[in-house]
Parts: sequence; C-alpha cells; structure tokens
Amino acid sequence: MAQTPQQRRANERFAKQEAAKRGKGPVITKPKQTTKTPISASWLVILAFVVCGGLLLELLKVVPEIWSIVASTLSRITG
Repeated sequence: MAQTPQQRRANERFAKQEAAKRGKGPVITKPKQTTKTPISASWLVILAFVVCGGLLLELLKVVPEIWSIVASTLSRITG
C-alpha cells in the first residue's frame, strides 16, 4: 500500500524532529593507515641488481657477436 500525501508529510515531520533530538554527533575520522610493503627496500635493491646485472652481462656477451655478424655482412656487401 502506497503512502498518502498526509502520511508522507507526517513521516517527514517526525524525521525532522528525531534528527533535531539527536543533534549533530562528533565527526569521527579514521586515522590514515600506512601500508607496509611485504619486502624491504634493501631486498628490492638486491633483487633489482641480480635481475638487471644478469641482463647486463648477457647483453655484453651478445653485443660483440651481433656486431661481428653486422661487420661481416657489411664487408661482404662492400667487398
């Protein structure tokens, strides 16, 4: 059953009275939580060194091979 306009006005009046009785409560703010990483910064640096160091060593090993292939191809083309 739907509310009649008279019931709706009565409900609004009652809600206003109850809100006035309650008043404004203190505003509760939650303290900001700091997120802690599961791994420390020093371990991240060590992990990055291991991964990037291995990649750097592989590049140093591969680059001369690639350069020799390019140089031999150029010498065949020009020579």
